[in-house]
Amino acid sequence: MNDILEHSEIYECMTCGHEWEREVEERVVKDAHGNVLVNGDVVVMVKDLKLKGTSKVLKRGMKSKPIRLVDGDHEIDCKMDGTAIALKACFVKKVGN
Repeated sequence: MNDILEHSEIYECMTCGHEWEREVEERVVKDAHGNVLVNGDVVVMVKDLKLKGTSKVLKRGMKSKPIRLVDGDHEIDCKMDGTAIALKACFVKKVGN
């Protein structure tokens, strides 16, 4: 029997009521060249990608507006060429250092 309750930010012992913080692993997102990405970075496409459901193509070398990192398979939310998109980090590289 497991006597530990898992809450969003803490663990709690059901027997004695003791609470302690959960250790949350911070996700590290890296671009195609292994550079660590953070919110607010600007990225550039490393290959052409066709956007599904449209006739638009994100061309190699196209820059984004500042990015936002999110959970999920497509780690990056950003705008490119006026279009809001979600991208996988393996298709971009960080601009500058």
